[in-house]
Amino acid sequence: MKSIRRVMAVGLVGGMMVLTAACNNDDAGGSAAKADLGGAASAVPSAAATSAAPKVSQAVVSIEPKTGSVDVAPGALKVGATGGKLTTVKVSDKTGKEVPGTIAADGTSWTPTGGLAVGTAYQVSAMAADANGVVAQADSSFTTLTPTALAKAADNVDDNATYGVGMIVSVNFSKDVKNKDAVLKGITFETDNGTAVKGHWFGDRRLDFRPAEYWKPGTKVSVHYRLGSVEIAPGVYGSDRDEPFTIGRSQVSTVDAKTHRMTVVRDGQSSDIDITSGSDAHPTWNGTMVIESKEGVVRMQSSTLPGMTGAPYDLQVPHSMRLTDSGTYIHGNYWSDAFGEDNVSHGCVGLKDVKGGGDSTSMGKFYDGSIVGDVVIVKNSSKSETLDPSNGLSGWSLPWASW
Repeated sequence: MKSIRRVMAVGLVGGMMVLTAACNNDDAGGSAAKADLGGAASAVPSAAATSAAPKVSQAVVSIEPKTGSVDVAPGALKVGATGGKLTTVKVSDKTGKEVPGTIAADGTSWTPTGGLAVGTAYQVSAMAADANGVVAQADSSFTTLTPTALAKAADNVDDNATYGVGMIVSVNFSKDVKNKDAVLKGITFETDNGTAVKGHWFGDRRLDFRPAEYWKPGTKVSVHYRLGSVEIAPGVYGSDRDEPFTIGRSQVSTVDAKTHRMTVVRDGQSSDIDITSGSDAHPTWNGTMVIESKEGVVRMQSSTLPGMTGAPYDLQVPHSMRLTDSGTYIHGNYWSDAFGEDNVSHGCVGLKDVKGGGDSTSMGKFYDGSIVGDVVIVKNSSKSETLDPSNGLSGWSLPWASW
């Protein structure tokens, strides 16, 4: 019986609940309705919440040139940010190759490591964040210009060749250079021992490079040409390439025109050779010169020498090595016996040799042991004029402060 009464009580309570709900529509029913609505409202976002705008970054990213630009100069790309700091910058060509660059320490600008390639389409995407970390983004796509002409930059070094400690790298351009500073920045030297190299302009088409002092033997050098994005002259651009070479052993030869002797110092070891140099009528240049080419047998004619006096000549001269563009050589001599006694040449330095050149002669041995870039210094000549540093590879005659 207890269990039955318990069930009935539950049933009565349930009946009372149903009755109460049915007979009190104004109060209990209204409260229930409100409770139901309140429950629904707590599960669904409010209209104010759904219409709230996303946070706007205070950072503004700027990219020049704008999207769709054409004929863009390779150095015209600029990426910057205000109201925040750049976080990422990606610049790539149509193949996906990225352009390296650096974001400034203050985050307000990005600079490419080098100029862009000409005649190339690029895409730029950059992002910046404000102080609250909210990100802004900007994009651009453009095409660089196609040059109207190319300027060839030819130099006097060969890939992986070995040169003497006096080697001067001389670059000659096929067109007059207007933007000399940009060109100078576009040619850099990398050395394995930190040797610094500086350039010097001789006119509008020639740029020579050398260190402050003779190269250290064994120095590994790479010349980096990055002129493909450099406007050498209006509408005219260069090209990119790398040229490695090595500095060999040290050889510095000093010609004393007064004593008619040449002292050769190779890696600290010294030897003397009898020579004859330019006569008083045709004295040899004083100054520091460099062997710029080894030419073997060269035909030398008096008719090509301005202001030549004395008997005319037409000779096949053996073991000829050029020292100046104007025609100064150090070469073999088989027609004179003045070595160590007198100066009888027409401006060149002569060492004893035989017709056609002999391997065991003074000049034969010196020729075989010499390389392009070796230093030849002439002193005590009667020539009063000063050697022009642009005459051959004679830039060592120019003080470093003026280089």
